[in-house]
Amino acid sequence: MRHRIVVIVVIALLAGVVALLAAPRPPHLRGPGTGDAALAADLRAAAGDPDGYRGLAVALIGPGSVRTAGIGDRGDGRPVTAGTPFEIGSIGKAFTGMLLADLAAAPGPTVAPDDRVGVDGPAGDVTLAELASHRSGLRSVPVVSAGQALRLYLATVRGADPYAGQDRGWLLRTAGTERPGGGRGTVHYSNFGAALLGQELAGRAGVTYPELLRGRLLGPLGMAHTTLHPDGVALPAGHATGSTAAGRQVSPWRGEGWAPAGIGMWSTAADLARLVTAVHAGTAPGATALEPRFDAGPGRRVGYGWFTTRFDNATLTWHNGGTGGFRSYLAVDRATGRGVVVLGNTDRDVDAIGRRLLDVTPAGSQRPPHPPMAVVLAVGLSFLGAAGLVMTVRLAARGRTDRVRLASSAVWSVVMLVLAFRAGDWLTVPGAVWALGVAATAVALCLAVPRWRGLPLTAGRRWWRWTGAAVSAAAALAVVLLVT
Repeated sequence: MRHRIVVIVVIALLAGVVALLAAPRPPHLRGPGTGDAALAADLRAAAGDPDGYRGLAVALIGPGSVRTAGIGDRGDGRPVTAGTPFEIGSIGKAFTGMLLADLAAAPGPTVAPDDRVGVDGPAGDVTLAELASHRSGLRSVPVVSAGQALRLYLATVRGADPYAGQDRGWLLRTAGTERPGGGRGTVHYSNFGAALLGQELAGRAGVTYPELLRGRLLGPLGMAHTTLHPDGVALPAGHATGSTAAGRQVSPWRGEGWAPAGIGMWSTAADLARLVTAVHAGTAPGATALEPRFDAGPGRRVGYGWFTTRFDNATLTWHNGGTGGFRSYLAVDRATGRGVVVLGNTDRDVDAIGRRLLDVTPAGSQRPPHPPMAVVLAVGLSFLGAAGLVMTVRLAARGRTDRVRLASSAVWSVVMLVLAFRAGDWLTVPGAVWALGVAATAVALCLAVPRWRGLPLTAGRRWWRWTGAAVSAAAALAVVLLVT
């Protein structure tokens, strides 16, 4: 017995040490900065806790000046610069709002903010201005079937693209089945509404949305490095790679129908600084989109795609963005002529970094609250499989189970570790917890092995036991395939 205990302890320690080397761990800002050295230092200070960030690029704009810097790496070990392309997500909605304002101000306008959307069904009664200001009552992301709901959930777990394959045709067909909700007339953020607005504007202009964006906004501003990359289009050269703040790499979002909402849109800090500079100079097409028009909550108003928020010492007009593995923030203080752009290649928030660089918020910790469920999954799943296997071993000691059930429990003890690795919040929970879970599972497996010989292959009705085993094995394999 003493020898067996020693063997189990040694195996558990070895398993724990190996697991600790492979344990999930968040990315960490490291390495020298690029660009303006003083700004890079300020950026590092504004970021505060470096865990959960991999790379950050920034542009700080003042009257007559633009400073840029980068810290960390792109995801491939190479340093971030102001010219590194990042996914910018919903900042694209601000562009779409500017397109509405620009088209509405054009000579002989064919577009007016109060025009109705040209789709069949109840959504056709919504105006372009309501879409641009998130007052349409349309859902943020329509879920039209149980299959789509499952696909969205699995995409979240796997870090896949939830918008893949959803082109302009899909968007317009879905718009025909959507009905504005009871919140119409008040601000309720809608990705779908912004996407529908941009596709409607492009349709009226007789071009695709990328052509409309390039022709009326990006081209005139010289923003050559702000580009759209939908399904099938190669990503920009030298782009950053996105991940979660816990370190899990995720896929870019690329559904073409959602492009006006910022899906598939990439840019650089230097390129977005051109937009801020043009807004200051009054030369940006559709700049009236920034004018606050409607209440959006305490201290906040919304224009066409742009939010304006009043702080204690400043009022910022801004938009941010978030995809599976990127965060972005662009803000303008129109009273002082200052602005900021911050881009990051993890899903950890960068808004507070931008505000601090503008001296709008005080220094201090900015780690956001994390979903409690992700913490529960990290801890619970790390030990759930081991606990289940130990319970089966206890049944085996009393002769109340069989080899098929013991094997099934052993398989699920490993599957639980895979689930914990993929679904846990490893920015909040130390990766050592997962390593302890691996060690506990190793102990449970060591306890199971001696019980194997003394058990029958099956107990009770054989067909029922084998059917249950087959279903359990298929479920375990499906879980592993779906989350990896």
